[in-house]
Amino acid sequence: MTWIRIGEYGTKYIKWGYIDKTGKIVIKPQFNEAENFSDGLALVKVGDWNTDKYVYIDKTGKIVIDPQFDDAKNFSEGLACVKIGDWKTGKWGYIDKTGEFVIDPQFDDAENFSEDLALVRIGDWDTGKYGYIDKTGDFVIVPQFDDAERFSEGLASVRVGGRDTGKWGYVDKTGDFVINPQFDFAGNFSEGLASVKIGDWKTGKWCYIDKTGEFVIDPQFDEAGDFSEGLANVKIGDKLGYIDKTGKMILE
Repeated sequence: MTWIRIGEYGTKYIKWGYIDKTGKIVIKPQFNEAENFSDGLALVKVGDWNTDKYVYIDKTGKIVIDPQFDDAKNFSEGLACVKIGDWKTGKWGYIDKTGEFVIDPQFDDAENFSEDLALVRIGDWDTGKYGYIDKTGDFVIVPQFDDAERFSEGLASVRVGGRDTGKWGYVDKTGDFVINPQFDFAGNFSEGLASVKIGDWKTGKWCYIDKTGEFVIDPQFDEAGDFSEGLANVKIGDKLGYIDKTGKMILE
């Protein structure tokens, strides 16, 4: 099932619910926000607009984890990262499907688990460092990166250096670089290839590399997505299309 919205953006009366594949409403619109189902549960927001909280519902619409979180993300690999406290001073931890904390709130930012590791940050957004924890909450890769992404196909893209001058590369699950920092941005690996950017945010071009760091599709795109079922969506100027793994445009 997927979510639907009743009401217009910009009003406090907007409500979200869920429909099945036939378009039938199976959970009536009643939530302030709603995410797709993941691991059998969906994240929704309930309560007054000034004091609302995040909760989790099952596919009947029943709340299975009570309102208590100030921010939260979908379940992944049996756990979900949730936040206790306000946007500035709150901390992130991880709960199981009973709503019990299995990793206490202690991180300044956190992402869901991917390939048994989760990306977390210690310290503020400007000067904090990113590392990776396992499902016991222990650091497998100590915080040392200035920015980072989740693991995908055994590798994670990480940045060393500041937002304007730092470079991105790829580490394995021991934290060792397998592709040295050299890119101005680097996406996740998907189907053996990853999109990376050469040049600044305004004039740089995207291309694709393999897991040795070799270019397999030269820099030429203004935007570049992940590969899925052999194709990736790209943008050149104001035109969108799909390429195959040789870089050939399949659908303009």
